[in-house]
Amino acid sequence: MRARKNELDVDFIGDTRQLTKEEEKRISDIIAGNKRKLKQPTKRTSKKLTTPKRVTA
Repeated sequence: MRARKNELDVDFIGDTRQLTKEEEKRISDIIAGNKRKLKQPTKRTSKKLTTPKRVTA
């Protein structure tokens, strides 16, 4: 199986100008929100396996 790795022949990716304070804040908020979502415990409901009760007469 071949590795799926594409090498880009570029020096940088993105714009050459600096981010504005508003853009930095927006990115920070998104990252913080993602971290909060990862730390929250997920509500999982586990179904307990039960065997049918035997009725003896």
